[in-house]
Amino acid sequence: MSHRDRILDQFTRQAAPFASAAPIRDQATLDRIVYAATAWPEDTVLDVGCGPGLLACAFARVVRHATGIDLTPAMVEQARKTQREQGLSNVSWREGDIYSLPFPDSEFSIVCSRYVLHHLENPLLVLKEMKRVCRPRGRVVVADMTPTPDKADALNRMERLRDPSHVRGLTQSELRDLFKEAGLPEPEVQKYRMECELEDLLSRSFPEPGDADRIRKMFEESSESDAMDLAVRKEGGKIYYAYPVAILVSKKSEQPV
Repeated sequence: MSHRDRILDQFTRQAAPFASAAPIRDQATLDRIVYAATAWPEDTVLDVGCGPGLLACAFARVVRHATGIDLTPAMVEQARKTQREQGLSNVSWREGDIYSLPFPDSEFSIVCSRYVLHHLENPLLVLKEMKRVCRPRGRVVVADMTPTPDKADALNRMERLRDPSHVRGLTQSELRDLFKEAGLPEPEVQKYRMECELEDLLSRSFPEPGDADRIRKMFEESSESDAMDLAVRKEGGKIYYAYPVAILVSKKSEQPV
């Protein structure tokens, strides 16, 4: 199975449970990204790998127009459902390849992605595409997991078991370097934790048979050592954890960097 097919398989199955997951829908977290992007009423936004459209719709409450693009038809259908639920008219959706965005150069004033780069075999190519379709002095915004360097391997091992479409969560330093390689100015960075409960996570994941128990064991072990940088804790017979997430915002230069 190609990685593209793996993404389509996973996110077709994940579309509905992912869209309804409380940590993914959390409005305060979505608004944090909109605020970090310094969105204004005159802005036009592209959400790359938009999934169920939650971030695009959060931007649409502030900006003139938001567009979401995703490879997976089931996710785009969830995005349309999100738009209907929120009664928004200034959002549009596209199915398409984010490695080759079907938009002209400098089309948008804000180009963002959330929880996308860790699924990509070539995140640099996508970041270059995000830069291409962003206007000079526009903002390129990435929100993604950012494990510490000494714990990244352990987190990535678990994530690949949980979600076979996961490739690699980059450290904050690696993401900064990616922006530099893409020709974008040094990004400003904000960090936060996305809190979740393990069985809720597994209920909307589709690991291979037997891997769910391996994942539970990894979380049990990490509750003592924090080996995965997830701040795992036990409470009331349940296992809670918190993904380390960074929001990186770079203002595109007027001249090539």
